[in-house]
Amino acid sequence: MPFMPFILNINLHKVPLYFAYRRTSRNKRQFNGTFHAHHGIEIMFIHQGKGSLILEQKTYGISPGTLCFFQPFQLHHIQVDLDESPFIRTIVHFEPSLYEAYFEKWPSLHRFFKMIHTGKFPSQCFSGLGERPDLNELCRSLHEIIPRLTKNDYFEEFSLFLVSFFRVLKQIWENHELLPLHDLAHEVHHSDRILQWINRHYAEPFDLKRMARDLHISPFHLSHLFKENTGSTISDYIAAFRLRQAILLLTTSDRSVAEIGEAVGLTNSSYFCKFFKEQMGITPYQYRKRMIAERF
Repeated sequence: MPFMPFILNINLHKVPLYFAYRRTSRNKRQFNGTFHAHHGIEIMFIHQGKGSLILEQKTYGISPGTLCFFQPFQLHHIQVDLDESPFIRTIVHFEPSLYEAYFEKWPSLHRFFKMIHTGKFPSQCFSGLGERPDLNELCRSLHEIIPRLTKNDYFEEFSLFLVSFFRVLKQIWENHELLPLHDLAHEVHHSDRILQWINRHYAEPFDLKRMARDLHISPFHLSHLFKENTGSTISDYIAAFRLRQAILLLTTSDRSVAEIGEAVGLTNSSYFCKFFKEQMGITPYQYRKRMIAERF
């Protein structure tokens, strides 16, 4: 039985902007967080709700006023306490290559745009944003106009929105209004150590007993801690991590499908192709061919 898809296969070339204004989840049926990654940039602002976010082997506490930047193919996972309050967030998700030309007329704004896309900064999660009227009005306005847009209007309206949106974010950034979130203590989230171990050993055959020995925790306790802290099993996370790495290699290298399978720990080429197709709906070769065609 295949695991739940962890790479969200949203075609951001056909849907040039995925936008959700104040999306609300009140129970686990509406929001059951899993590890996932995706194409493009995702920017998420939390209006209401408290919980934790795991991003790139670090765990952050999130609360109202948290702003998060997710770069392409970064595995992340959110857990929220829906018994305490609903989870309300606004999401802006897009493929940066489609819009970069609109930023090139403004060099300073263009540099900020590229930094959010590919830059390295101490934290990708920040607190202290609050309910800013300028950002809220931009998002509310787009939310109201989207149902009336024709496909011919998409890029014009979305590009105008993104330029204005990033301009406000840049001002907030430069005014130091955002406070970087620091990852939580390892005593609280032992799963961080597990994530870091997987990051080092994902290309090797998985051995729970070996992991337990390396981390000085019993295999049962190890599995229980990870499931409790993330809602995912260790084996499912490793599968998600391998899939993410395979997609990166398919889109950024000219290595053969067999070589990529071996590089991510799936040395049987037939099994790698079957595994990939179960999660993505197409073979690795078809995926690479489609991504190349969409770029041009």
